[in-house]
Amino acid sequence: MLPQVAKLKGMALDLLFPRWCIGCGREGDFLCQSCRQLLPQIMPPLCPRCGRPQPSGILCSSCVGWQAEIDGIRSPFRFDGVMRQSIHQLKYRNLRALAQPLAKLLYDYLVTNPVPGEILVPVPLHQKRLKERGYNQSRLLAQELGRLTMLPVVDDCLIRQHHAFPQAKASTVDERRSNVGGAFACRDHRLRSKQVLLIDDVSTSGATLDACAVALKAGGATMVWGLVLAREI
Repeated sequence: MLPQVAKLKGMALDLLFPRWCIGCGREGDFLCQSCRQLLPQIMPPLCPRCGRPQPSGILCSSCVGWQAEIDGIRSPFRFDGVMRQSIHQLKYRNLRALAQPLAKLLYDYLVTNPVPGEILVPVPLHQKRLKERGYNQSRLLAQELGRLTMLPVVDDCLIRQHHAFPQAKASTVDERRSNVGGAFACRDHRLRSKQVLLIDDVSTSGATLDACAVALKAGGATMVWGLVLAREI
């Protein structure tokens, strides 16, 4: 779509369907400036692997002894407050337009906190879940982030081959890791010798991202990092 046409279309949609702030209800943006400043940021020092706040800056208790394939995970925000509301609106309420401002938050984070990666890969949904929801929120985020970073997005190489129960229903880290073990695979070797940056909305234990990393490295990727909007602390 031509830039001018896209701009006019956006203006028309804003007139027909005004945007309201997820946090305070103010008209104008999905996240107003005041609410953006109140988003619960994750600040260093961090666990070098999972990105959880860690006073000493060494591996946290969850990562000690974990033979992970993921090289590291980073997230700008805690999964709390307005950020939790925003992700729920994007993920479960079909508010796909939220992907753009949320991806901008990821981009702003990368500007000051660079994370390795030359290709963006969204964490895939199983076909059953994709059919139920109608879209993959992680793919929307990756596409918007790709436009901002000018990095290519490959969204049809990594697939989810097993339909597991939602990670949020697992009560322990071991259950989460077992739940997604072997759940992902690569269709081909397009990512061979590439540094991959996985994109997802939320991370709890890092188990899903690590399971993706296992499949990606089996497909030839040399390095796999994860970047998520928010993580549970």
